Amino acid sequence: MSTTRHLINRQRRLASTSATRAPAAPPPEETRPTRHRAKAGGRRPAARPAVRPRRSGFRGKRVPALLGVLTVLLGGFTAWAAGETSALRDDPAVRNTALTDLARTSEVKGRITQAVDELFSYNYAAPAEADRAVKEHLTGRAVEQHRAMLAPVRRQAAAQKLVLTTTVTESGVEEIHGDRARVLIYADQTNTRTAARKDATTYGAAMFAVEAVRTGGTWRIAAIDTLGAGT
Repeated sequence: MSTTRHLINRQRRLASTSATRAPAAPPPEETRPTRHRAKAGGRRPAARPAVRPRRSGFRGKRVPALLGVLTVLLGGFTAWAAGETSALRDDPAVRNTALTDLARTSEVKGRITQAVDELFSYNYAAPAEADRAVKEHLTGRAVEQHRAMLAPVRRQAAAQKLVLTTTVTESGVEEIHGDRARVLIYADQTNTRTAARKDATTYGAAMFAVEAVRTGGTWRIAAIDTLGAGT
């Protein structure tokens, strides 16, 4: 009886010792560290997406305020642009069509150039040509101005057999406002006296401005500005 109990106690001690020395069971697959799983499978686990912080509602509230500011600014700019456009339209330089209407400017320039050439040329043998030029190219107070300027030539023309030739070398249309224009004239003049034994010829240059008006379908000189040469 004692022997049997002794054997049972011995077996219990051996079983207890074996349980103590036995290696710990490996953890389940899902609880193993990621490092060990990467080595076993040859792949790195997919990274978990980063969790972004939630946006506050401040930015959403700021957008309407910015739109309101932009609306005010754009409204102010529109009002300013409209005022500037109106001012430009009222500017005399903008209304001056000599700067924008090339066809009209060319018409004025050509017509006045022809008028000056004929009005300030005089041939003692054909005084009727001078009279025709006055009627065709002059109007208003320019008629009297031209008569005063050509009076010395007319007085001496017959006795000295005088021939005066004027040629416009350059002209510039300063401004055109509707049916009125101002033209600056540069001209060369040749005065030949054929009554002398030897023809005597003198040369000169003239610079003046004329005021022109469109009347009767054509441009005529209405005033002559000597630019202070006669004062």
